[in-house]
Amino acid sequence: MQSIAQQLFEELKRQAPNLDELPRPEFNRLLQGALRKLDLVSREEFDAQAAVLARTRARLEALEAKVANWEAQQATDDPKLS
Repeated sequence: MQSIAQQLFEELKRQAPNLDELPRPEFNRLLQGALRKLDLVSREEFDAQAAVLARTRARLEALEAKVANWEAQQATDDPKLS
């Protein structure tokens, strides 16, 4: 977060020269407050959720395959069902 704040502070100084009047700790406090209001997650949480999604997708695909096999089996066992 400190690196992001530093980069943003430097870019804003280029865009708004009077920003130098705002002390850096105050800028950091304002930035952190604004970022807390956003729905941001850490990289670790994002990676954890991506792993959960991948496992869930794999389970769904396995279940879809089982259902397709079951439906195919039902169709061959009783042609009236198809």
